[in-house]
Amino acid sequence: QVQLVESGGGLVQAGGSLRLSCAASGLTFSRYAMGWFRQAPGKEREFVAGISVSGGGTRYTDSVNGRFTISRDNAKNTVYLQMISLKPEDTAVYYCAADAIASNWRVESMDYWGKGTLVTVSS
Repeated sequence: QVQLVESGGGLVQAGGSLRLSCAASGLTFSRYAMGWFRQAPGKEREFVAGISVSGGGTRYTDSVNGRFTISRDNAKNTVYLQMISLKPEDTAVYYCAADAIASNWRVESMDYWGKGTLVTVSS
């Protein structure tokens, strides 16, 4: 049974930092592209950041480029999202997701999802 478990969310002031982690089990982690998505209240789930199976390729949505960094440790079956200079508009539930093939980072393309971790950024 595949499980993706996010952690590291919480309440932070604007300008602060958080590091999210996603621990994977039940799948061959090194064969999956991994992504972070987020969903704010009343909005659709959106792509935030993605990383290739080897970690050599990354992609970000424009609004987080330069502030967020995605990384992975295939030995630990874990993907991370380092977030700095957080803004109130970053407030959302953050989900990690896995894709078995070269991902186009569409919500409907991802194979597995975690249950999410809430990030709240106060102004």
